[in-house]
Formats: sequence, C-alpha cells, structure tokens
Amino acid sequence: MTTKITSAPPSAGPRKGSRRRPPASSATKVGRPGFAWALPAAVFFALFAITPLIMVAVLSFMSWDGIGSPEFVGMDNWSRLMDDPVMLESVWLTLLLTALGVVIQTPLSIVLGVWAAGHQRNRAVLSVIYFIPLLLSATAVSVLWRALLDPNFGIPADATWLFGDGNLFGEQATAIGVLAFVSTWQFTPFHTLIYQGAARAVPQVLYQAAEIDGAGRYRQFFHITLPQLRNSMITSMILMIVGGLTTFETVLILTQGGPGTDTTISAYYMYDKAFKGFDFGAGSAIALALVVAATIISLIVVRVSGYDKMRSTMEGVS
Repeated sequence: MTTKITSAPPSAGPRKGSRRRPPASSATKVGRPGFAWALPAAVFFALFAITPLIMVAVLSFMSWDGIGSPEFVGMDNWSRLMDDPVMLESVWLTLLLTALGVVIQTPLSIVLGVWAAGHQRNRAVLSVIYFIPLLLSATAVSVLWRALLDPNFGIPADATWLFGDGNLFGEQATAIGVLAFVSTWQFTPFHTLIYQGAARAVPQVLYQAAEIDGAGRYRQFFHITLPQLRNSMITSMILMIVGGLTTFETVLILTQGGPGTDTTISAYYMYDKAFKGFDFGAGSAIALALVVAATIISLIVVRVSGYDKMRSTMEGVS
C-alpha cells in the first residue's frame, strides 16, 4: 500500500517594493472614539443650553408676569422693543463697551503674553501675581472695585486732586470708563494666557534665521511673532466680543445701569425688564436678540478672517 504525499504549493512571497502591514490588533488600531464618549456632554448641553434657549425663544412671543399662564401675543414684544428708546440706547452702549474691550485688551494682552512667554528674571513670580484677577469671579471683582472707588470712603475721596468730586459713577463718561477699566483688569490675564501659550509655540528656528539676517527684536515681533499669533488673536477677539455682549454682573454691582440709564446695556436691560418689571416676554426677546447678535458677529469674524480654514503653522510636526 502506497501513500501519496502531496506538498502544498509555495505561498506567494511579498511583492517587490510593497510594504508588509503588521497584523491589526486592539493595541495598534487608531481611530476616532465612538459617540458614546460624547453622549454625557451632549445630554448635559441639551438640557442646560439647548432646552432653555428654546424655552426663551417661545417665551419671547408670550406675555407673562411670572405668576399666571403665558399668553401668546405674537410680535408685540419685539415691536415694543423696537420703539423703546432705552433699548436702542442699550444696544449702542453694549457695542461701545465691547469695542472698548477689544481695542484696549487686545494689544495689552499680546504684549504681556509675549513677555510672559520669555525667560526673563522673576518672570514666573510676576506672572503668578498678574494672573490673580483671573481666579476671582466677576461678582467679587465688581464688589472689590465698588468699594475701592466709593466716592465717600474709597480712593477718590482721598485723591480729589485727581478725581475731582470723587463720584466716578455720577456721569456717563466716567461710569463707562470705570466699566471698561474693571473689565480690562479682570479679563486681560485670561487673554494674556492665550497669547503666552501661542507665543511659546512659535518655532525658534524663525527667530534664529531672523537674527542671522540682522533683524532686531522689534522687527522679529512685528514680522514673526504677530503673524504667528493670528489664529490666537481671532480666538481671543471672538471671546471678547461674546463676553462683551453678555456682560451683566459688572454693571449690576458697579452702576446698576445708572446714572439714570446711561450705562444700561442690553444684558442689564433684560434683567430690568424681566426681574424688576416682571415682563418676562420682553426680557426673553432681549435675551434671544443677544444670542442671535453674538452668533452672527462671531460667524462674520470667522468668515472674514479665514479662521475656518486655519492650518497649523508649526514646523517639524509629522
């Protein structure tokens, strides 16, 4: 009895020039995480952001004093706001304070952020001291400066040669100046932190090449640092715009919209209408208008600046 042994045909070897892929395993697979990872955050956002926004949008077409049942009034709340001189003035004041925040905080934050990104002596200690206002809430900061600028017991009472009668909250110009100063004092450290991180990410090879070409510090700052900070600058400005449009605590504690209605910005007027005048329909209309305005302005900044097409400027990253 004979047994016939057949050998298996030789397997085809790897083709010349082709790369052999390693076997896929759970350790080597790299991909995007599943939707389940984002589900808790999505549920939280839907409950505490989307749902209240929808309720405010519906309530803006209602008449409600907070006690009885809401009554549908159509566009009545919106038409009344369009004819309200205080509302129109509040829009102008909101835009003014927002513009002042952007104009003042942007150059100050850039200079301080670039400086904090360096290796100067005692830089770390000074940076920690400078970032202290960032740790405080807007309410605490407003209470602090309200006490410091009190016309009877604060700094103006002891420095009449500089502040005159000391009542900085008695005129519109000085009251707006105080609001702009307090906002700058509190939020500039936050934007400085953004620029500090961006400045440290600038490739050092650019500065080395500039030094070889004989460029000094000022030319390096304007021709290398500033262009590299462009994307961070746009991000910072969008945050400033949204924050300026929604400022509330500072006005509530420092000026309460006064003198008269000279510092009544839109967010404070919303509070005044809803929680003081018990007109929650008009207050909701103002709130919805602020959300729409902030969204539109942010989208315009993104589109005009080309931020939506942003690409990394870092070198040597594979």
